[in-house]
Amino acid sequence: MMKNVHLAPEVDEDDLYSGYNDYNPTFDTEDLEKDPAFQKAVKSSHGRRPPLTAKVPGTSVSRPLATGYGSKTTLSSSMGRPMAPVVQDRVVRPMTAVQAAGYTKATSRGSAFDPLGQASGPAPPLEMKTEDSPEGKIKQLEKKVNELVEESCIAHSCGDLKLALEKAKDAGKKEKALVRQREQTLSPSNINLDLTYTVLFNLASQYSANEMYAEALNTYQVIVKDKMFVNGGMLKVNMANIYLKQRNYSKAIKFYRMALDQIPNVHKMIRIKIMQNIGVAFVKTGQYTNAISSFEHIMNTSPNLKAGFNLILCYFATGDREQMKKAFQKLIAVPLEIDDDDKYVSAGDDPHTNLLIEAIKNDSLSQMERERKYTAEKYIMTAAKLIAPAIETSFAVGYDWCVEVVKASQYVELANDLEINKAITYLRQKDFNQAVETLKMFEKKESRVKSAAATNLSFLYFLENDYKQASDYSDLAVSADRYNASALTNKANTFFANGDYEKAAECYKEALRNDSSCTEALYNIGLTYKKLNRLDEALDSFLKLHAIFRNSAEVLFQIASIYEIMEDPNQAIEWLMQLISVVPTDSHALAKLGELYDNEGDKSQAFQYYYESYRYFPSNIEVIEWLGVYYIDTQFCEKAIHYFERAALIQPTQVKWQLMVASCYRRSGNYQKALDTYKVIHRKFPENVECLRFLVRLCTDMGLKEMQEYAAKLKRVEKLKEIREQRVKSGRDGSARARREGSAGGDPGSITIKGERLSAKLKSLPGTNEPYESSINKEIDASYVDPLGPQTERPKTALKKKVDEDEFADEELGDDLLPE
Repeated sequence: MMKNVHLAPEVDEDDLYSGYNDYNPTFDTEDLEKDPAFQKAVKSSHGRRPPLTAKVPGTSVSRPLATGYGSKTTLSSSMGRPMAPVVQDRVVRPMTAVQAAGYTKATSRGSAFDPLGQASGPAPPLEMKTEDSPEGKIKQLEKKVNELVEESCIAHSCGDLKLALEKAKDAGKKEKALVRQREQTLSPSNINLDLTYTVLFNLASQYSANEMYAEALNTYQVIVKDKMFVNGGMLKVNMANIYLKQRNYSKAIKFYRMALDQIPNVHKMIRIKIMQNIGVAFVKTGQYTNAISSFEHIMNTSPNLKAGFNLILCYFATGDREQMKKAFQKLIAVPLEIDDDDKYVSAGDDPHTNLLIEAIKNDSLSQMERERKYTAEKYIMTAAKLIAPAIETSFAVGYDWCVEVVKASQYVELANDLEINKAITYLRQKDFNQAVETLKMFEKKESRVKSAAATNLSFLYFLENDYKQASDYSDLAVSADRYNASALTNKANTFFANGDYEKAAECYKEALRNDSSCTEALYNIGLTYKKLNRLDEALDSFLKLHAIFRNSAEVLFQIASIYEIMEDPNQAIEWLMQLISVVPTDSHALAKLGELYDNEGDKSQAFQYYYESYRYFPSNIEVIEWLGVYYIDTQFCEKAIHYFERAALIQPTQVKWQLMVASCYRRSGNYQKALDTYKVIHRKFPENVECLRFLVRLCTDMGLKEMQEYAAKLKRVEKLKEIREQRVKSGRDGSARARREGSAGGDPGSITIKGERLSAKLKSLPGTNEPYESSINKEIDASYVDPLGPQTERPKTALKKKVDEDEFADEELGDDLLPE
């Protein structure tokens, strides 16, 4: 009995997969066809006997032998009748309660045991859905919509707003076609709501970016009104932002509040930002009380710098002193959430740690921290400067209160800056003594504050032309902080003012070495090189400055001026044209352009720019001169009268402008008007020789009896003139003779001084050397020689001829004929 019991072999219990390859040799059916005993048993009655080598306990009823391959072999029973297996649905089912391994319902009769389907070969490929099918078309169209939305977003991020809007519109059109196709082929419940929401939201955003606010609002309305979009109500914030841009503040507040009602309390930051926008909208409408309520709610719930600063502005607008103080204290107490700078200080000599600290000193996180700290200091300084004059009886007391509050906060270093701002406020109020006293308090403070105060003191003394004090305080500032570029610039300015351009240039260079962004030093060193006639270096400095400030009118003018000195008029004109594009109403730049074109011989362009200069500034004598002479040269004397009359109004003591007006009347043939003008001139300037000569000439031509009277006056004036000239000449001769003899007895100083005084006065008159400095009419002199010349068409009498000869004989008298 025990011989039929087979003990399990001792195997390693850890081998989980042991025994799977062991099988009963009874079930080995590979060699059954060649087994003679098996074949004989099948073909003869020998098969009715029990198996000779049964390894399992026998049963009264024989069972079909199931092979590992699923084949069923019928064995004879003890009665000699084979057991037939049950056949159901043309599938052989084993006569057992336990399903054999590998049996399936679809197994056909006589199939081999193949659970992995290896006998049937590789599985057929999946059936590809053709693109012509409805599902394929929908998938392709959905993919195209997504691609268009992505392209629209990418174009927007690159700044191409027009292309982004076009792509968004195309996506909207294709999405509508997609919805229609889905409704035709599938049920409406299969519509992709997320894709529809994305397309509409992107389209509204692109409309808003292109300032097409009406279209954007309509698109947002489509999203908001559709109840299928769960979070569509949040987009009312975007609609409120659009109304705020359109300055429709009432609707903006309404939509902000609607969005606030639909956003749950868990989204705390979003609700705070919406409340802040509501407060800003109330400020825009002047409803400061409602704005204060919004900002107070924010400062009590989640305080931040912007809300605190806006709250101070609202209280300042309402004039509430006590609330301004409380709001300032709340602003000071806002946490910055920035770690101390100790993490950037190396504690040891570990090179790895030091390298790590150097790497994080300027990473994006540290930059964000510095930006936040700078913003906080800016808000605090601005608020202090705003409320200091309002919270107390005087701004000095208010500043002192702000300084005390700041000293008790985390912004201790701002207290010194507030003190310096206090001194600057004194400067704005023209109280220089108090400013100086305030700044002198910092002489014993730390080096940084001392350097800043000394720099401001140096600048103050420089403005007062006290160059020695300015130099001393600039030296103090440099000794406190040798890298202070502003102090070095102030010191260089004192050298420049004293005419020591070489030392000034050295100081400016040192300032630029310490701070290459010090544009004041760069501009001033250009001026210094220009004074030293080092034009190439000056030009290089101003070109560098032009690269920094592309639209600086001063820099453009200096570059043009240097090119003019270098005798390159084309470049000078080009840079002046750039200057005109920046400041098109600068009359001096326009006049300079006219002068350059005039020197080049382009009279039409010169006239254009001189005329534009006169139009913007009609009091420039040089421009009026040029325009008047231009019209005389082009034979439009009537137009020239207007400009000379303007010059006569500006300089009523200058006789030449009134003489030019009379000359223009005479040239245009209006002799009566010319005669009246000369009479007016004679009453104002009775000793003017030219006026009397032309009065004699006109009276003679017109046959008036007044000719004799004017002729007598002319002779008397000429005689007095000769006497004066003789006295001046004798005085000069006596002075020269006294100097030659070395005699101290004579005192010709009075005559010499008088002559010098007269000459200086004449030279101080505008245009006395060359009053018509242009290439049009160089022969006109300050003594006024008629540019018309002799009138050949009119008959000359003997007396008139004598007057003409006297006129041209006195042409060389020049400035001596002008009134004192």
